[in-house]
Amino acid sequence: MVDAPPEKTVSSAPSARPLTPTGIAIGFAVLCVSYMINAMDRQVFYPLLPEIRQEFGFSLDQGGLLATGFTLGIALAGLPAGYLMDRMSRKSIVIASVMLYSLGTLAIPVASGFADMSLYRLISGVGEGMQATALYAIIGAYFFHRRAVAAGVVGVAFGAGVFLGPLVGNRMAGAWGDWRAPFFVFAAAGMVIALLIAVGVSRTMTEAVTGAKQAVASYEHVPASPFNRNTLGLGIVCAVSGLVFYGFLGLYPTFLREDLGFSAGQSALAVSFSGFGAMMALPAGWLGDRFNQRNLLALALVATSATATVTYQYATSAPAQYALAFLMGAFASGFLFTNCTTAMQRAVRPEHVGRGSGLFMLTYYVAAAFSGLLFARLVDEVGWGGAGFWQLTVLPAMGILGLLLVDTSRMVIPRGPARS
Repeated sequence: MVDAPPEKTVSSAPSARPLTPTGIAIGFAVLCVSYMINAMDRQVFYPLLPEIRQEFGFSLDQGGLLATGFTLGIALAGLPAGYLMDRMSRKSIVIASVMLYSLGTLAIPVASGFADMSLYRLISGVGEGMQATALYAIIGAYFFHRRAVAAGVVGVAFGAGVFLGPLVGNRMAGAWGDWRAPFFVFAAAGMVIALLIAVGVSRTMTEAVTGAKQAVASYEHVPASPFNRNTLGLGIVCAVSGLVFYGFLGLYPTFLREDLGFSAGQSALAVSFSGFGAMMALPAGWLGDRFNQRNLLALALVATSATATVTYQYATSAPAQYALAFLMGAFASGFLFTNCTTAMQRAVRPEHVGRGSGLFMLTYYVAAAFSGLLFARLVDEVGWGGAGFWQLTVLPAMGILGLLLVDTSRMVIPRGPARS
């Protein structure tokens, strides 16, 4: 049996009372909704990129960097946020981070060119990175022995945002005749979410301490330093995953419209199907709590590679691309993202769970930041099919090499049916 989180989690405040099931449900639901809005906010840019490029005269390189460069802000926020999360109020950091990325989003429509739009995208990324780091630290601490399942639920919320963001954003832009409109709406939504977190999420949940009732000796098999062989191997997998998934997301709508001749609505719908696939994070997390995550990650890398091959080499019809976008979201986001972040937390001792979240954010999103630029350069050199082959089909093999460094016997393995 898997332990229920409240009995295995203790608030950092001695006087805090245990949360009721209703309090847990409300707090967790608000956090999930906040991450859905986060996903919608970041996804709305991709399908609108052709219109933005046309208005400003951006090159494909510049468009690719704008599409994924914001993730550099997520990466830069990762380690500092992870460090602060182990020492400061996670709830306060979550609220501040949502407000920060909302302000960055609000500024994008008033940008005058590439330089200031890049800056606003970077600011949005910093806020989104801080929120994600804090959110996964909260999940990892409060739902200690079921963290992959809890992360899977959060992944479903993220997938819903990825699904809804392009559709809602494209419809708003079409209805109002201006690509700027969705950014104003999502910025306002972020401010509302910050208020809901302040009111609806208890500090008993956000400031929980991991494994407080566990004997310290039970974690002696895990390296004392958060910088160890397992985090190195998993860091390689995270970097590859970031290059692959964001390389796909950043210019996929442009590929569909410029190479396959899809309409704006068709390309937005295809991107949305990748979000629908990302909702597979829930079964991916369930499997991650019960089976060897190293093997699960290897299978996901192989499946991602195979999906990319068909996407960029063979499929030309809209229905085929919708199905493949779903599979790419399922494997590259649902399985890889969910199990990368929880495996990185399990590679460090419980007191370093915030640091583990920060390491994931750093390795995943630094690579993701330059994935769009890399993909654009490859398109210039070898075309869309060649770019898809090298970045999305061949590259996952490097992730499998990183897994050779991972020793699951030196990780925090969940009790129950999971095996090392």
